[in-house]
Amino acid sequence: MNAAARFLSPSEAARQLGISAKALRLYEERGLIAPSRTPAGWRAYGPAEMARGAEIVALRALGLGIGELARVLSGDAAVLDRVLAAHEATLEARVRQCGDSIARVRALRADLGRGKMPAARDVIGAVRARPAIAVAFDLPWPWGGERFELRDVKPLNYIVGPLGSGKTRLAQRLAEALPNATFVGLDRAADGGAAVRARLDADPAHKARVDASLAAHLADGAVETPALTTLLAELEADGDAIPVIDMLEHGLDAASQEAVIAQLRRRGPEARPLFFLTRSSAILDLDAVGDDEAIILCPANHSVPACVTPVPGAVGYEAVATCLASPEVRARTEGMIAWRPA
Repeated sequence: MNAAARFLSPSEAARQLGISAKALRLYEERGLIAPSRTPAGWRAYGPAEMARGAEIVALRALGLGIGELARVLSGDAAVLDRVLAAHEATLEARVRQCGDSIARVRALRADLGRGKMPAARDVIGAVRARPAIAVAFDLPWPWGGERFELRDVKPLNYIVGPLGSGKTRLAQRLAEALPNATFVGLDRAADGGAAVRARLDADPAHKARVDASLAAHLADGAVETPALTTLLAELEADGDAIPVIDMLEHGLDAASQEAVIAQLRRRGPEARPLFFLTRSSAILDLDAVGDDEAIILCPANHSVPACVTPVPGAVGYEAVATCLASPEVRARTEGMIAWRPA
């Protein structure tokens, strides 16, 4: 170890990179970064490791999953081209939105120049990047009828909470209250997805969308299973319906979960909103949550569900983190509870 260079502890390195120490350890476990060791055996991050960490953080900002990161850093040009193409499409969509907003603002200013005062809704519509979707309702049991509101629904919305916190009931109530929403339960893959396959066979256009999406997921490292196909069938359904999905990771292995969330993040700012329950750290990576994503926590004590900012120290952050487990742990403990009253 070079005595002249400054080496950081895992907590110091994570803080400087703007990620959690848990994420840094995950990158090490996946072989993306290899810290040095002190004579006492402690991990230490020098200039080379910090430069590699900065590369990882920057690539994560493009929406790459952990598996994709490893392939890009090893020189896989095909993966990088696909990711950059998706990022380009997202940027182009934002440019179109900005162009539309500029045109609306110019029209409003022209009206003002002619002495016409625009309505407040027209001003709001001109400055918003996308149409706002809001929802408000009285919470069902196990809450006491308290009011729940989401004033600006994001494209990706995670619903998280410990077992028994009421998150499934919240999801079902959201599906009832949101405009043109549908609840997708765990029975979606019943009988090996036979009902879904029959539905796809009867609708060639829907089947073509699912096949194209499946091919993209497989290229990202997913494993083809009935659970993945049935999930994609719901995600690729025609129309503007908002899916509210019970346990997005249901039946999916780690690689498939990473591919699914990576693809969802690439849908762009114009995508219809999506709500889903999850307790998987592969689906909800707190260090990768972007501006177009929201985390809704159902607390264990049945307080009113609330949006949580994905920043260490923020209210609810630790509660969300404790709800999440790796895909391997989630698969091993599926359907189990930690305690049952006598």
